[in-house]
Amino acid sequence: MSIRIKTAKQIEGIRKSAKLAAETLKYLEQFAVAGNTTDFINAKAHEFMLRHKAIPATLNYNKFPKSICTSVNDVVCHGIPGEYELKDGDILNIDVTTILDGYYGDTCKMFPIGKISENAQKLIDVTKNCLKIGVDQCYPGNRFGNIGYEINQYAVSQGYSVVYEFCGHGVGVAFHEDPEVCHVADKNSGKRMREGMIFTIEPMINEGKARTKIDKNDGWTARTIDGKLSAQFEHTILITGQGCELLTDVYGEY
Repeated sequence: MSIRIKTAKQIEGIRKSAKLAAETLKYLEQFAVAGNTTDFINAKAHEFMLRHKAIPATLNYNKFPKSICTSVNDVVCHGIPGEYELKDGDILNIDVTTILDGYYGDTCKMFPIGKISENAQKLIDVTKNCLKIGVDQCYPGNRFGNIGYEINQYAVSQGYSVVYEFCGHGVGVAFHEDPEVCHVADKNSGKRMREGMIFTIEPMINEGKARTKIDKNDGWTARTIDGKLSAQFEHTILITGQGCELLTDVYGEY
């Protein structure tokens, strides 16, 4: 496994793409309402990226047919936008990856649709905390395994399970680079983080069992094995000399 150390020029390009990915997500918030289809949100995302001189990384990636991923309720990740009409009580994840001037930025977050249940809100809150806990482990010299170790410890303590079949990844010069960033891992395992590394943390937290099943019809949509809810948040992170920089945090939450 060879983890790219990005150059100053690459970091600047990735920073711009990551900011645009986050701004795309922020722009889409107004459309994440009951009555809109996930395909409508996809069209808005596609237009926004093109208008800002970027292209969607997911479109035609390994035959994925859309410009974003939209994962509703029991869909863990890689949901394909389509005719599904959002309704009150749904929880929606939108995952955006931009390519701007050849550089990649990757982020996702949860959107509650109308009034959601207390159980759904707690799952969202815990998942958001899982990402923060993972980010706290991002500094030079720490091992990648500690990200997953701490996330899993916290999620399990709250009564949830952590998806282990999908993980974060290096990003920036390509869509998916080394390392794999697991959200379940042994303490002090994995390679050490170094200044100039860029990767995603994107924990997927389930209400029930951790396992997923892939839709046989489309080959992409990953659902919880038991039909229970799932939530996910994601940031693109740069390791700096002092700690880390969240390249996709346009909300200023971290």
